Amino acid sequence: MKFSIVTISYNQAYFLEEAILSVINQEHPNLEYIVVDPGSTDSSRCIIEKYRKNITQVIFESDRGPADGLNNGFYSASGDVFGFLNADDTLLPGALSSAEKYLADNTDVDVVSGHAQVIDSLGNVKRRFFSDKYRVAMAAYGSAILAQPSTFFRSEAFRQCGGFNIQNQSNWDSELFLEMALHGARFSLINELWSQYRVHDESITGTGRLHGLHESHQKKMFERVKMRPMNRKDNATAFLLKYLRKALNLRDTIERVRFGPIFRSSASA
Repeated sequence: MKFSIVTISYNQAYFLEEAILSVINQEHPNLEYIVVDPGSTDSSRCIIEKYRKNITQVIFESDRGPADGLNNGFYSASGDVFGFLNADDTLLPGALSSAEKYLADNTDVDVVSGHAQVIDSLGNVKRRFFSDKYRVAMAAYGSAILAQPSTFFRSEAFRQCGGFNIQNQSNWDSELFLEMALHGARFSLINELWSQYRVHDESITGTGRLHGLHESHQKKMFERVKMRPMNRKDNATAFLLKYLRKALNLRDTIERVRFGPIFRSSASA
């Protein structure tokens, strides 16, 4: 089973080397690694060149944002299973081998998610994040959240839904997962930690600077599922479902109570 992992890199030189090493050190026998950098102005490209012999393909082309860059990477990919890793996140050792075994043993599953460690800018583990069991009805209200770097999906599921929406500049990953589900992809969950998700002062999650865009795209995702705009009753339902999510995913709720939320917005996980 061939894995294609795409990393999008843009001015994250401080973290990039660690992300690259976490992929190339997986020691997976059939790994295609693609790194996309649309024009970093820091030392990111020097780091990419340092490891070019371990990277299957490097794409130095301008794009229209992270979702477009990921599409460019995956359109060049030839693997059976896809995954994507931001330049400030890392894969934990053995993640790909474990995902391969699960997908080989469960041929009816198209998308599998593990869990993640949440780390800070220095790599200190702050808490664990447990992915939710994926339900379209919950996702429509923003209450089905997967650990993105711990999620792997069959290439057919990606291609059937047309890839990422390049207009989405805030939560392109959750929209992709929803589209795959609406196109018939079957989701599953494994009780293993597969990645480290970094929250720092410059990350989207850490700053919450795109919270307004996130809310706007979440409403569009609701409309995609329900075929109508949200109303006042739906807002109340969304509020209740956020608490239902906490009850359904008690391990994550306990982590949040003990160590605090991941996100800085009112919709924090």
